[in-house]
Amino acid sequence: MRVLGLQNARQGRIFLNMTNTLLSLGHGYSARALARHLLPLGWRILGTTRSADKADALAETGIEPVLWEDDALRAALAQSTHLLISAGPDGDGDPALRLIGDAIAEHAPEIYWAGYLSTTGVYGDHHGAWVDETTPLTPGTERGIQRVEAEAAWGAISGLPLHVFRLAGIYGPGRGPFAKVRAGKARQIIKRGQVFSRIHVDDIAQVLAASIQRPNPGAVYNVCDDDPAPPQDVIAHAAELLNMPEPPKVDFAKAEMSDMARSFYAESKRVSNERIKSELGVELLYPDYRAGLAALLAGEDN
Repeated sequence: MRVLGLQNARQGRIFLNMTNTLLSLGHGYSARALARHLLPLGWRILGTTRSADKADALAETGIEPVLWEDDALRAALAQSTHLLISAGPDGDGDPALRLIGDAIAEHAPEIYWAGYLSTTGVYGDHHGAWVDETTPLTPGTERGIQRVEAEAAWGAISGLPLHVFRLAGIYGPGRGPFAKVRAGKARQIIKRGQVFSRIHVDDIAQVLAASIQRPNPGAVYNVCDDDPAPPQDVIAHAAELLNMPEPPKVDFAKAEMSDMARSFYAESKRVSNERIKSELGVELLYPDYRAGLAALLAGEDN
């Protein structure tokens, strides 16, 4: 197994660019879904990890591990034709730009496609109204503000063919409501007028793949399904699919929640996904949470 950062980068070894080599900066849940889509097509995927101990597990999925350190990232970048950024910003800005921003700027003209995974949180609260990619960015949380700044920082890199994907609430295998419902820990949090948009991780992957096939540098895409819905409806439907009693309803004002969980309820909006359909030709695998949850349950059975 080759791990950039353990040997090759430190030895200063130079590799030639290979066709269709994706560097995944922050190889998390959504990036792994894209990798599962691309690997059977012959792509080479370089995925970052902050721990050498996790490199073996990453390699078992067909990913070439890259340690999150200066030399290793620069070596991987030099080999890459495509770039996916999903590592989130923090109070000091974007972590990849902070570490190797100069190398990214230098290599930008050699990149065929770059995708930045952002969030629909950049739009802020719209009291349940619809938003699209032309809606002004008015984030109401620190996380949303950081994302707006990160989008701008990546967009300012001259020559980088950047595409921004604003993701709604992500669910999929291992990230669904069934475990909490089965354990009796699920609750229906009721806040009048509250709606969220969602997206299945496999639909994120197909949107990214469609953009790679139809690059349009500078484009911004909302990535969500067709059916923004109140969160309690999703929990109730999950219980129905499991043939279990409907979880108890709890008023939002009285609910015991972490500060992080409560912050998500500070914003309510319906997010339009028309652009991924009209420009990228995407037909969603799971156009609403009902289809998505049914598929997750079927996947468990299999």
